[in-house]
Amino acid sequence: MDKIAVLIPCYNEEKTIKKVVEDFKRELPEAKIYVYDNNSEDNTAEIAKKAGAIVKCETRQGKGNVIRTMFREIDAQSYIMVDGDDTYPAENAKEMVDYVLNENVDMVIGDRLSSTYFKENKRMFHGFGNKLTRVLINTIYNSNIRDVMTGYRAFSYRFVKTFPVLSKGFELENEMTIHALDKNLKIKNAIVEYRDRPEGSESKLNTVSDGVKVIKTIFSLYKNYKPLAFFSIVAIILLIIGLAFFIPILMQYLKSGEVRVPTLLVSGLFLICAVQSFFSGLILDNIINTAKQNFEMKLIDCEYRLKKEN
Repeated sequence: MDKIAVLIPCYNEEKTIKKVVEDFKRELPEAKIYVYDNNSEDNTAEIAKKAGAIVKCETRQGKGNVIRTMFREIDAQSYIMVDGDDTYPAENAKEMVDYVLNENVDMVIGDRLSSTYFKENKRMFHGFGNKLTRVLINTIYNSNIRDVMTGYRAFSYRFVKTFPVLSKGFELENEMTIHALDKNLKIKNAIVEYRDRPEGSESKLNTVSDGVKVIKTIFSLYKNYKPLAFFSIVAIILLIIGLAFFIPILMQYLKSGEVRVPTLLVSGLFLICAVQSFFSGLILDNIINTAKQNFEMKLIDCEYRLKKEN
């Protein structure tokens, strides 16, 4: 088992990967640097290998697919995940790793938004998207995460071996954040200096399409992790619609004794759906609570395996 593993998922990063690998080798000389090439059409893999990284290939396209493979294949006491585009400084890596190794933190978030991100980032809507997702997640989960979309993070062995990667692309960071919040894992914030991509290096993130995927992922995970709250909201909406149909019928009946049967049936249908939605949330909430109990047992098992390895 490695003490520190630096995980660098890459797609067409030949202009920056050499510097990224060398920077992390300098700052974390005891770490092993892993570069997983994701079907690059340039010389990313060759350059990374010459720079001293352990290079492997993941043919399924998408950052989520790469991280899934990395988490399964690599065993380490602590992990650093960083993009290969040289936008994150390696100088913060030791601090982030120390939080994991010495303070038992499960996920350290490299916070760009509290430093230079809005000054350095040249893509206007990326900043807006980061703010929007931060507000949504902190509101839904009653948290205070400062940067939910950062690609610069440190993880414990516990986190890596119990995190079910479901996303295929850039929704991954949101999934990591929500998972840590839902499972009450220990999270630490570390402010990092963000710098924009160097000239000639292009972002793989599509502002509109990937932004829509991120928002959809947030609400999907909210439904999966907090089903009682989600389906209670749905039940209240259905109840309001049902009552909106029913109250005029009731008023008409009290005045004239007449009943509009089709409208009454529609009202009854909405009210029945509201009840079903609420009880669906109750059942799913019970399942989620059982899953959380099982997750705690997985954490204990991870602790045992980690101590056995060391």
